Amino acid sequence: MIDRVIDAHHHIWRRADLPWLQGPTVPRIFGTYGGIKRDYPIEEFLEDIDGTAVVASIYVQTNWPPSRAVDEVAWVDGEAERTGWPHAIVGFVDFLSEDAAATIAAQARFARMRGVRQQIHWHENAQYRFASRPDICDDPTFRRNLSRIAEHDWLFELQIFAPQMESGARLAAALPEVVFVLEHAGMVEDRSRAGLALWRDGMRRLADCPNIQAKLSGLGTFLHRLDRQHVADVIGETIEIFGPKRCLWGSNFPIEKMWTDYRSLLDAARAAISEDHRGAVLGENAARLYRLPPAILAPRRDSA
Repeated sequence: MIDRVIDAHHHIWRRADLPWLQGPTVPRIFGTYGGIKRDYPIEEFLEDIDGTAVVASIYVQTNWPPSRAVDEVAWVDGEAERTGWPHAIVGFVDFLSEDAAATIAAQARFARMRGVRQQIHWHENAQYRFASRPDICDDPTFRRNLSRIAEHDWLFELQIFAPQMESGARLAAALPEVVFVLEHAGMVEDRSRAGLALWRDGMRRLADCPNIQAKLSGLGTFLHRLDRQHVADVIGETIEIFGPKRCLWGSNFPIEKMWTDYRSLLDAARAAISEDHRGAVLGENAARLYRLPPAILAPRRDSA
């Protein structure tokens, strides 16, 4: 029996919609990215997962211009209507903007909306930095606007580095009605002894908040390769800290496609998860969090 898998974090895009894929290539968190400065349609994603046990997927926003946040959801929803994939959408809202409530209301018209990601990760290394400052979690306007997504039963995808995890825990404690999904297992970028100690301490702080889940994705971001031992270490420790009922897997394709193929990525994750926990981590938890039909994980006998 092969576990049926839900990919809880992938992207599709048209290059013309994304300013960051146009113009000169500049250093980014995931290294040189010339190979993805092109369209990545849902048809290619379906080719990438062909022959695997993936039965559903979650789209996560790709940094369209903020003024087109509703257009992004509309386009992805149209692709889902056309092809049946993806099965749920995580859009973008600028929670620091006075227009946040209007954006939320407009996106709520799309039944596949399940959450929001606003990337608030900040780092001393400018190449790793996305947010304008490190303390957005503590901003009153941000918190007030973010709290509104609970009205729609949406998740917030929390993307922060280890030094921000203390403030991330404060945010989750202040908004217990919001479910948070920690992106990319806390973005392990410093693998020194001190760096890993800081990450572990931050992860424990986050895990103390019952409304935070951990997404096991983007594990090649800072290595620019598929390192099975690194995958095993991060997944193993994250599951130990959060527990198997609070962890879920995502491919982060096509970013990870720059250095690996989909099957190898999924196989590395599967090998890192104990057999007893694979059903929950690879499918059941994502189905629950993103409110997918239970039948999507109905058992079947096949090979992958």
